[in-house]
Amino acid sequence: MVDYIKLRKGLDIPIAGTSNAKIAKSIVSDTVALKPTDFKGLIPKLVVKEGDTVLAGDTLFVDKKRPEIRFTSPVSGVVSEIVRGEKRKLLEVRVKADPETKYQKFDLPKVETISKEEVINALLESGLWAGIKQRPYGIIPSPEVMPKAIFISGFNTAPLGADFDYTLRDELTNIQTAVNAFAKIVPGKIHFSLNAQTYASTPFHKLQGVIFHKFVGPHPAGNVGVQIHHISPINKGEVVWTIDLNHLAVIGRLFNKGICDYSKTIAVSGPRAASPCYVKGIVGMSMKHIAEFASKEAEPKYLKDCAVRYVSGDVLTGKNVGEEGFLGYFDSQITILSEGDYYEGLGWAKIIRPKKFSFSKTYFSWLCPKKQYNMDTNFNGGERAFVVNGNYEKVLPMDIYPVYLLKAILAGDIDKMEQLGIYEVIEEDFALCEYICPSKIEIQSIISDGIDLMLKEMA
Repeated sequence: MVDYIKLRKGLDIPIAGTSNAKIAKSIVSDTVALKPTDFKGLIPKLVVKEGDTVLAGDTLFVDKKRPEIRFTSPVSGVVSEIVRGEKRKLLEVRVKADPETKYQKFDLPKVETISKEEVINALLESGLWAGIKQRPYGIIPSPEVMPKAIFISGFNTAPLGADFDYTLRDELTNIQTAVNAFAKIVPGKIHFSLNAQTYASTPFHKLQGVIFHKFVGPHPAGNVGVQIHHISPINKGEVVWTIDLNHLAVIGRLFNKGICDYSKTIAVSGPRAASPCYVKGIVGMSMKHIAEFASKEAEPKYLKDCAVRYVSGDVLTGKNVGEEGFLGYFDSQITILSEGDYYEGLGWAKIIRPKKFSFSKTYFSWLCPKKQYNMDTNFNGGERAFVVNGNYEKVLPMDIYPVYLLKAILAGDIDKMEQLGIYEVIEEDFALCEYICPSKIEIQSIISDGIDLMLKEMA
């Protein structure tokens, strides 16, 4: 019998710009970048230099502490630039792509006959091991530490998020192959969560060898961390793996075709998207190819002179990469917004604001529950004292005390952090808390600092 879990806490942000179910174009990016900053806790070590020729699947850099963990090029071409930041920190490895991708070939046995060790070695050699995340901490797992289970979210509830039933409708065979491969590592312990409302229509309910769970409720019902919390919470000393559904398809292609094919269907969405749609692209593609989808005009009128922000990911957890940036490793969505670089005098005193959304029902816009809003990036104020008002608990469907956990992190109290649930959360789980925070506190940054402290002190 399939578990049915109903979540009442959370929030579906009514932002305009949902992608229409159509492929507008296939983008062949002239330059692709792989960013070490997309991976938590990674200290990269380069194995290529500018001018080197690479194939798709060739190693660009490795983990300095665990050199068996590789990070491979999504395309073939020439390493055109190595971008560094302060203290020579490696930020990007850019590859000028060939017009037609040439692939490194991996000679792998069929999944039906493959062994556990061969699965692990194949993922390490191809660089696809890097797409697996370990809970706690959201880091790349060690190949020597096996998880108690693997968790996969088969649906997306993030604001304007890509519809997996549409983007991965032709990838069922590859996803099944990947599931069969991981079954060699943790047989009978692969948990797959689906939206209860679309369970009968989604192609993923046909998968075999997984334990299905039905979830229903507002965002963050689609977050794998919330699903783990309700299926099998993580205790101290336990390890689980999570795998993004898009990356699962890439792994399936590796075992079916013997190549690293990083291509994916990407949602182009947001209030400043002229015609929200989907595009065919690849991991690390350039945002320059997305500029044509940005609207020259912005609504409402007070946004008409505002610049455009290009976010790799969703509005809650994505990164502002700019028009010259690149798509993140784990992202299957690009959100186009207006920069909220304007001042609104006495904005707090205007209670009749039909074009503004308020979680706390400060404005009368709550009388139109189905309305969508052209939201921008304006903070509507600055950071202020940490107000304890119980709002976080309204959007976090986990049995933890978010305010006390945040205070424990700020105090650096590891014992309290352990008791209050630091092993169960990563930054994305607190994204909604940050969105509705009346104090404008960067909560995800605090959680990130807490995880960094745990990695440093508990390693």
